[in-house]
Amino acid sequence: MSTNSTLYKKLLGVGLGSALAISGSFLIAPSEGLVNKTYKDPIGIITACRGHVDSTLKMGQTFTTDQCDAIFADDLVKHDKQLLSVVTVPFKSDYEHAAMLSFVYNVGIGKFKSSTMLKDLNKGDHEGACSELVKWTRAGGTVMKGLVIRRTLEHQYCVGEVPLEVKDLVQGQTTK
Repeated sequence: MSTNSTLYKKLLGVGLGSALAISGSFLIAPSEGLVNKTYKDPIGIITACRGHVDSTLKMGQTFTTDQCDAIFADDLVKHDKQLLSVVTVPFKSDYEHAAMLSFVYNVGIGKFKSSTMLKDLNKGDHEGACSELVKWTRAGGTVMKGLVIRRTLEHQYCVGEVPLEVKDLVQGQTTK
């Protein structure tokens, strides 16, 4: 079983819904990685674990993997509440929801709220909203290879182009 599959089952096991577990396991975790100590991201923000940012973080802090997993689950719930507070239409699928959550987790709710992506989504233009994802590849004004990869993957999930092994895993969990 892959690390992503294990994380997916772990997130479901702590009560997260399918979209949150998909986003966390197959979009966010592979993009963010797991770093059990504080570090500065490419634009200088103090970060820890799987992309966790918080004003209380200080350089030199360390975390166990279990602590990081708990922080990650809490972060997913927090960012999903923010996402759902501004989206006024139903998502077409858990995969679209997962892609939008991954985006909000990465750029923050403020940038999402003022985006064409949200405007398109709330007009019911799901395809247009998904297409906006691939435009967000800069950090600090520089195109970042990691963001190009992440946005491409988010776009694929958003439009339902999901790897078969992920679909099989998700389907297997929803039929149990």
